[in-house]
Amino acid sequence: MSNIPACPQCTLENTYQDGDNYVCADCGYEWPMTEAAQAGEDAGAVVKDANGNVLNDGDTVTLIKDLKVKGSSITLKVGTKIKGIRIVGGDHEVDCKTDAGSFMLKACYLRKS
Repeated sequence: MSNIPACPQCTLENTYQDGDNYVCADCGYEWPMTEAAQAGEDAGAVVKDANGNVLNDGDTVTLIKDLKVKGSSITLKVGTKIKGIRIVGGDHEVDCKTDAGSFMLKACYLRKS
């Protein structure tokens, strides 16, 4: 079993080390090895929603604000329920799937249902 982390962009595990960087063979994303070490430390951090409730993998959440998706005409509407979230490291702490697709969201725009 390799200790090389999964890609932070596409979350696939087909990654390899290239000098001081990790590279994803699937999407081509490159990131420094030091950033991956920090992400591993952040993964143990507690993630809280807009009301201060602790979020866990598999929780159901609701959007508290309309969110425009960068680079497209999609808008995630307030009140949209999202089931089965996954907590990940980084500034967008929540990985989820909606009818509009897969997204990484900030926990400050979510409320635990």
